[in-house]
Order: sequence, then structure tokens, then C-alpha cells
Amino acid sequence: MQLSFETLTRFALRSGINYRYHYNHITQAKRILKRIEGGKGSLSQSVVKQCDEYAVDILGHRHFAPWLYVYSVIAGRFKEGWIPDNYYGSAVIPKLKGDYGIVSALKPLHSAIFSHSCFPDLLSYSNGLYFDTECRVLPADSIKDRLFADQGRVVFKLNNSSRGRGIFFFDRESFDPSKIHKLGNGLFQRFIRQHREFQEFAKDSVATLRMTTVLLDDGTASLRASYLRLGIGTDTHVQSESHVRIPIDINSGTFSDIGFTPDWVEIEYHPTSKMRFRGKVIPAYDACHRLVTTLHRRVPYARCIGWDLAVDEQENVSVMEWNAQHNDIKFSEATQGPCFSDLHWEQLKD
Repeated sequence: MQLSFETLTRFALRSGINYRYHYNHITQAKRILKRIEGGKGSLSQSVVKQCDEYAVDILGHRHFAPWLYVYSVIAGRFKEGWIPDNYYGSAVIPKLKGDYGIVSALKPLHSAIFSHSCFPDLLSYSNGLYFDTECRVLPADSIKDRLFADQGRVVFKLNNSSRGRGIFFFDRESFDPSKIHKLGNGLFQRFIRQHREFQEFAKDSVATLRMTTVLLDDGTASLRASYLRLGIGTDTHVQSESHVRIPIDINSGTFSDIGFTPDWVEIEYHPTSKMRFRGKVIPAYDACHRLVTTLHRRVPYARCIGWDLAVDEQENVSVMEWNAQHNDIKFSEATQGPCFSDLHWEQLKD
């Protein structure tokens, strides 16, 4: 069969995009590996061989090996069942999420999708109009009074914001509708006064608990990973470039003794407050667990979701964000995984 020029062009374009995707992941994984090995020592050749063989024989290509190297140097050994980050993005997401995950980036849709009071949402701005959580259009001259009727500070989050970017804080004096028009579509949320357990670590930023759930074939939601994110210094909110991550036991909510900097350096205490992680437990952890598994059943079309939760002074749990696109799995895989080995995701390879 003779291939048309259009078919060959599409194939070349897909191949180029695919190559660039894996090249970027390989570059990132190797950079992280170099940093970790600088402090922990190099991987043994026997572990490297295990990673290479698993990447080719089980996952289908050697370009999945670099993330396995990272996981192995963190864990101190190779473990079967790990899902490399680029395998998750190239094989798992297209087949277990499709386009359904995109909706999680559109923050004003929280109330329409979930109809749940756990979201600290106040109102939204979309395409030139303001809306309340019932999707009713609001007069622009009423927005300031609505936002600051019973609070002195609010958070505005742009659609598609991630990694701590696209987040802005306003009080009554600094709020200006013209600024919102320039920033673009997004969502206003209440400012959370976090639980004292988190306040001891970082008082200027609200700690977020990342919980990862999967929807099983029988329709039940299962918690697979959990870690805490803490800001440092004078950060006003948790940011990927500076935050500290601490693995959390998914059954008990207990902190790991060891946390990690953005460079994957292991630490035993918060770099600003000097508070140790050992012996700490997430407040209202069972309520967090129940909430994310309940919510996932309301959006069953995306089979794996990352939820960012905050616990306030009264131990009320709020969902700050949810990510049904390429949510982070690599940190949990490296520190506590394999988290998904019973799901046979390796069979999803092309």
C-alpha cells in the first residue's frame, strides 16, 4: 500500500513529538539522578541492568529506564512494578483518562462538577463575567463586597495554574477589578487558616496534603499515595521550586522521618522552623481519606487523580485543587512505591 504524503507527514510529526517528550523526561531524570548520587553514591551496575531490562522487556523501551534509576537510588534497590513518569504520561494517561482530565484545569467548574462544600470557592471570573458558585452572573460592582463580606483576604487562582504559579492574594484595599481582567480566567477562594500542626512548620504558607486515588475496575476509589507539601522561608504559598515534601503513610497518616527538598536532598527537619518530621501525624487524616475517595466517584472518567487538601484550625478539610491530567506520581513511586503494581498498567504499553 502506498502511503500518502499527508500520512507520512502526520507520522513524522507524531514521531518528533514523541521523541521530544521522552528526551525531556530523560534529561530531567538524569539531572535529578546526578544530584542524588552526589550525596548517596552511584547506582551499582547490577541495579542499572535491572532497570534497563525492566524498561525494555516489561514497559517496551529503554527510554523508560532513567526514571527507574532515580527511583532505585532513592529506595536503595530496584523494585518491580514501578511506573516511570514518562510511561505514566505516554501510556497510562491516554488510555485511562483521555481528554477527561483536562476539566480539572478549569477551576470555576468545581461547584458544577462536585456540588460539595469542601471547596473553599467564593466566586469566579470567566470570559469577562463574574459568577457565583451556582453559575449565576454577578454585577461587577458587587464583587468587592461579596469577596470581603466576612474575610480580610482572598486567593485568586488562574486556570491551568500549577507548581505554585498563577496564584495571587488580595485584600479589600489591593483588590482591583482591572487587575483581574488582565490576569484572566480563574477562581477566588477563601484564605485557609491552617491547623496548628502545620503552622509549627511554616506559618506564612498553607500546607497541602497531596493524595493520589485511582478508580478500580469495579467502580470503587482507592487511595494509593500521600505526601505533605510545606512552604519554606517567607513563601506565601507552597511552590514547587522551594517546597519540602514528606511521604505520609497512607493507612495511618504518619509522617516519614525523612523529607525531601526540591533537589531530592534528604532532610530530617523543616529548613526554616527546624521542626523535625518524626512522630508527626496529619490531623483529620481519616476525613481526608474518606473525602478524596468519595469525590473521585463523582468524576470516574479520569482513573487517576491527585488531590491537594488543606486542614484548618477546626480540622475541617478543604480541597484546594485537583489534578486529573499529568498528576505527580514520581515522588510517591520513588519514596513509597510501587503504588500501582496490582493494576497491571504495564499492559497499557503500545
